[in-house]
Amino acid sequence: MNRFQFVADHQCRYGVKRLCQVIGLARSSFYHWKATAAEREARRCAGDRLAARIRVVHRKSSGTYGVVRITAELGEAGHLVNHKRVARIMRGIGLSGLRRRRRHRTTIDDPAAAEAPDLIGRDFTA
Repeated sequence: MNRFQFVADHQCRYGVKRLCQVIGLARSSFYHWKATAAEREARRCAGDRLAARIRVVHRKSSGTYGVVRITAELGEAGHLVNHKRVARIMRGIGLSGLRRRRRHRTTIDDPAAAEAPDLIGRDFTA
């Protein structure tokens, strides 16, 4: 339970001004939270619908698609959404793409090569 919900639950008994003073909350913040409750609920519902679409695309790809490909699939289906939002929702529902990339070896030592001579004559003993 957050502080705003606490004030909303107890405002009939103690009053908003008193509760906000005790908790250390600005009354204007409480009233702003109360006024924007419908917008937060709409955003949460939209996020739930998007999470369902993401699950479908992820399942259709056998769990291989990550954020970039799922965002592209959603865009092709007509659901324009930012990749950061897709990443946040995927993280929230516990989905991730498959990483198949191999590590590329760029330098291969020649076993037949001779060791470089020490031309300076350095001594590294302690």
